[in-house]
Amino acid sequence: MRVGLLTSGGDCPGLNAVIRSAVLHGIKSYDYELVGIRDGWRGLIEGNVEDLPRQRVRGLARTGGTILGTSRTHPYDHPGGGPENIKARMTELGLDAVVAIGGEGTLAGAKRLSDDGVPLVGVPKTIDNDLKATDYTFGFDTAVSIATDAMDRLRTTGESHHRCMVAEVMGRHVGWIALHSGMSAGAHAILIPEQRTSMEQVCEWVKQVHDRGRSPLVVVAEGFIPEGHDDPLSEAGADASGRARLGGIGEWVTQQIEEMSGIETRSTVLGHIQRGGAPTGFDRVLATRFGMGAIDLVAQGRFGQMVALDGTEIVQVSLGAALDGLKEVPQHRYDEAKVLFGR
Repeated sequence: MRVGLLTSGGDCPGLNAVIRSAVLHGIKSYDYELVGIRDGWRGLIEGNVEDLPRQRVRGLARTGGTILGTSRTHPYDHPGGGPENIKARMTELGLDAVVAIGGEGTLAGAKRLSDDGVPLVGVPKTIDNDLKATDYTFGFDTAVSIATDAMDRLRTTGESHHRCMVAEVMGRHVGWIALHSGMSAGAHAILIPEQRTSMEQVCEWVKQVHDRGRSPLVVVAEGFIPEGHDDPLSEAGADASGRARLGGIGEWVTQQIEEMSGIETRSTVLGHIQRGGAPTGFDRVLATRFGMGAIDLVAQGRFGQMVALDGTEIVQVSLGAALDGLKEVPQHRYDEAKVLFGR
């Protein structure tokens, strides 16, 4: 059997570990031929592929990014896309199945193609950890680790200058990265998309900390919408796929804190730093297990399915299960963190 692998959507640490384990497991356990599809769905539509022998994936588990490249191309919107054209391209390339590694958009395209008869399976990938069908996705732990390290550094300079420090982290629709990294770094306020919080409340928390002679740390997710506002800040326009480029909320919160409290405040936007570099040990293991599980799905002919993490076990779920809304931070998890705000 000849199996194609593609990575689509935003990059994140752990993608190469999925590729490595899928190739090694496919070759060693099933005697499959593995093929890399370059630049996501666009590569499949255009037939841009490369063979993936064992030597091509040596040492990949510890490297960030994706050796296959990625794009936000939609398999139905691209000229030459659609199920019939993709089936024809797979026949031309000799591909018997495709493993699609990506987030909500990628998996939505994969489900639609599967429903239209294209033999494929999925691997969930989202740095924001916002897919409902799996407890965790690889890349998330690395992003939290990077953000935590940055916040630890911010706190030392904040303490030196008696300033309030604001750290803006990723989180378009959900606040998992902000919540976990903020709790890890001992933040005095965490602002996430799921919770509308007034700046009066934020300033109260900041003042409580500053009045005790400490340097307050405020963590804000890029998609946070303050109380009294309707939409997240997107001052940088839209990306190539038409999505709003979020960003700027950290600086806005900083200005509001200074104006309302009189406390000197500085902001830092972590941005794409959270996507880069080597994955953590947790993400390497999870990605490796996902890659192996995806090849098992292909071997079992369970197309239209994807791998997921349930507790500590790798399980198989339908692609549709990942698309049943976003996995938001529940109220009780935010309330748990909120106990320490301003303390």
